[in-house]
Amino acid sequence: ETCILHTGFTSLCGDTQAAPSQSPPLSVTKSQGSVRLECHFKDVSGYDGNTVIHWYQQKENEAPVRVLYLAQSKVVDDGFQGYRYMAERVPGQKMCILTINDVIPDDSATYYCEILLSIIRLWDADVKIFGSGTKLIVSNNVASPPASSEILQKKHENQIMYVCLIEKFYPEVIRVTWTDGADKEVTDNIVKGDVWKPTNGDKYSIGSWLTVPAENKDKNYYCKYEHESGPHSLSTQGIYYMLKM
Repeated sequence: ETCILHTGFTSLCGDTQAAPSQSPPLSVTKSQGSVRLECHFKDVSGYDGNTVIHWYQQKENEAPVRVLYLAQSKVVDDGFQGYRYMAERVPGQKMCILTINDVIPDDSATYYCEILLSIIRLWDADVKIFGSGTKLIVSNNVASPPASSEILQKKHENQIMYVCLIEKFYPEVIRVTWTDGADKEVTDNIVKGDVWKPTNGDKYSIGSWLTVPAENKDKNYYCKYEHESGPHSLSTQGIYYMLKM
């Protein structure tokens, strides 16, 4: 039996397993030169220095394609140039580095590291564990943080809706989450909007909505975003504007 885990969770195979973490965690923008992508396995139980590591490339609206795998030596799959795609383990660390040399526009894709572990529980199962992925963007544009970000508030009867608006950033890859005052992620009553870009611009924007009971008006919530340019956090108890009814 083979199970596939893209993030850490309890799989149908009955095993709880953490996924490899990748760095940069979201995206990297380059116009030329080399790109270095890291995959960390320190939280992955069962990984050792002999574990075979695979790297996959996934272009938009296409299935993932394996670039290479690293066992005792590196093996590059057909269709990829060995002198441009290099992988190595870091001695003494549970980490693998994929280096792409002399990047070209055709390299633009999301890259995933992956390992196959044999898990023995009630039955034997091979578990494919993928990292979260890093998107490579080959562009002459440079990563830029949002030009503005704010939280807006709207009260309606017995509810309060907070709108986190993040505007004019590049590239489009961004992760937005809400947390409470105890820094615990809030997942209920969340609406995450799609990233959008005006037809006459090259920067992106996104909105995220959190709805809470009116009695929670004095509680603090945070809209957090992660972007290639860096992380940031906004508080509902800070400065915000009232949305019109």
